[in-house]
Amino acid sequence: MFLYFYGLERRFLVDNPPEDEKREILAEVQRLRELFSANHSVQRYLGDFIDVAGLVLSADDLKAPVFKSWTWELPLSLKVTLGGMIANDIPLSADWLLSWFLCHGEKRLRTPAHRCEDEFKALFCKKFDQRYPKGLKVAKSKKQLKCSYRAASGEFSRDLPVTANGRPVLDVSGLTKPVTLAQAIADEAMDELDKLSRFLGRNPERKGSFEAHALLPTCLWDQFPSEQRQDLINWVKIRIEAGGLVPVGEVFGQIGNQAAGKRTKRQLTDLADALGSLGFGLAPDPRYGLRMPKEREPVVLFEWDGSWDAECASTEYRNALIELALGAFIAQADGQVSESERHALFNRIARVRDVSALECRLLKANLDWFLAVPADIATLRSRLKDVDGDQKMALRSAMIAIAHADGLIKTEEVAGIERIYRILGLDPSTVYSDLHAGEVSDAPVRVKAAEPGAPGEAIPDDPSTPQSRLDPSRIAAIRSDTARVSSVLGQIFQSEPDVEPEPSTSVSPIAGLDAKCAALVRDLIAKDYWSEDDFTDLAKRHGLMPLGALEAINEWSFATYDEALLDEHDGYDVTDDIAQALKTQFEKEVA
Repeated sequence: MFLYFYGLERRFLVDNPPEDEKREILAEVQRLRELFSANHSVQRYLGDFIDVAGLVLSADDLKAPVFKSWTWELPLSLKVTLGGMIANDIPLSADWLLSWFLCHGEKRLRTPAHRCEDEFKALFCKKFDQRYPKGLKVAKSKKQLKCSYRAASGEFSRDLPVTANGRPVLDVSGLTKPVTLAQAIADEAMDELDKLSRFLGRNPERKGSFEAHALLPTCLWDQFPSEQRQDLINWVKIRIEAGGLVPVGEVFGQIGNQAAGKRTKRQLTDLADALGSLGFGLAPDPRYGLRMPKEREPVVLFEWDGSWDAECASTEYRNALIELALGAFIAQADGQVSESERHALFNRIARVRDVSALECRLLKANLDWFLAVPADIATLRSRLKDVDGDQKMALRSAMIAIAHADGLIKTEEVAGIERIYRILGLDPSTVYSDLHAGEVSDAPVRVKAAEPGAPGEAIPDDPSTPQSRLDPSRIAAIRSDTARVSSVLGQIFQSEPDVEPEPSTSVSPIAGLDAKCAALVRDLIAKDYWSEDDFTDLAKRHGLMPLGALEAINEWSFATYDEALLDEHDGYDVTDDIAQALKTQFEKEVA
């Protein structure tokens, strides 16, 4: 092909044929460049010839902006056009500055400009028009453009005269200020397209989807329309009016993401960003939620001002989120949440200090989710292990307050508080004294009797707040049972002689877990769900106490993968990602 091209360029520039033949040669070289579009050398050398041929012929179709250069030099056609515009005091439009920038050898482009090329160009032009509504006037260069063509064959070179409207063309190669201005606009555009770029990097097949459309800057929505947008807005409004609780799989399906299975944190974050662009929020908060919802569990949709930066949530917001989760856990301990308990939980949000109004709105939505989807003890354990002393006292106070909210403290609530106390490193035996202390009213104390008032309609007394009631008989039964069990256990252990345990010779294949727990994990990951009875039987077959094994395995899993292996809710769901990683690890051990 190059041998053929050498003849074409020589015929055009050396033999100087009639203009009609020159146009035929130009068209043929353009055809060759398209035919070998993936070849860098073809694009470079044939592109240089096309530039020169266009200059010789003054072809109108070559005086449009070009947005790609195969060399470090500006294309000749672009130099001529820009130099001519500047020489004639013609302001540059957005397209011409963008062309200059994209063909310049010192431009700096990041991934969004390549992955979202059309969107980047459109956003650059919009930002340019906002800054320079009348175009950009560029100071004139003192140098004039000189054009010299060296043949791709290396056999000859030609100097060509360059003029624009009969005037010399200025050389723009040394001008830097327009490129600097263009770089600033490009940087802003790339920053605003960063979320879309990351989304398409993870989901290239979702280009053109509603999720991708929603991540566009709003000024581009009309230029890159989505027919699904208004339909989704209408659907979300209807679901919010119906209470806002919607299965997470249904929400994903509504935006066109039909993939089933466990949803990742990244997918839920993308979904929240997409809904946020429409003025709606999603709970649980995907960035700070205690756990992700499962496929058939609901999420909460609500009207929302997406101006809140979820990446910069306050510490007070995150602490309040944990406090509400604990409060909901205690309120649900007896299997139902009374209206007074629900009211007490929402009142605690109003008392949280140093959180914004938007964070309060998000806390309310997350509380709706906690009340609809009970928290499991494994998730709470992972979140509570690192709380500091001050926060422990706040959580302690919150749990006691919720237990007193409905006026009757039930044994299930007591047991739930005791479990949390153990996780927090507090003495469970102090639960009863804390609950009794919680009965003391903190209302104002009357220090002077009221004097008779004027005759007339008497103002009724304030209704007295019902005092919380501990069930003495049930508490006595619990303590009696505890004493009886302690006595029996004492007799059992006293009957066994003190024998030094033999050191275990088995080596665990999983670092951080003993051999028995590792063997149990190997069997657990064979299934994706275990009922409570099946898990108990399996643990006993491995010589382990079920609750102790569960705690040890999940604590190890949180330390290693930042997520529980066993999700405790109506049995035990095995986390698929961790299970797959462990299966790979066991396979390597066998190999």
